[in-house]
Amino acid sequence: MAVELKKYSAVSAINLTPLIDVVFQLLIFFLVASNIADQEQKLKLDLPSVNEALPAMFQPQELVVNIDREGQYFIDGKFYPLEQVEQILRRAQANNPLTQAVLVRADRATDWERVATLLNLLKQIGIKEYSAVLEEQELP
Repeated sequence: MAVELKKYSAVSAINLTPLIDVVFQLLIFFLVASNIADQEQKLKLDLPSVNEALPAMFQPQELVVNIDREGQYFIDGKFYPLEQVEQILRRAQANNPLTQAVLVRADRATDWERVATLLNLLKQIGIKEYSAVLEEQELP
């Protein structure tokens, strides 16, 4: 049995009142929310200024420590005795306590004790992210 619908009766059956109510409620919600956001920005505050602030997503540069054939330590191409290397690493760790990374590069002929001393120093300082270069690789 086929059902016959008349065009004028089908259109009149759709009730738009709930749809209009929802649209008005959304409109009122967004008007109130934008008004509250504007009030937060209009509040007069004397905010502190920071000269050397870094963005939260700042990733510190990896510190590269080179050990030459004679067992001398180099950072940025400059020779440093172990005591100064320790100071530099401590300063780097203090500036970036969670994300400081160190790359250790040692000459093949260097004494392993120098490398082990540096790795032990990194562990004592608390730098957890360090690696050693085994073959010649491009530095980041």
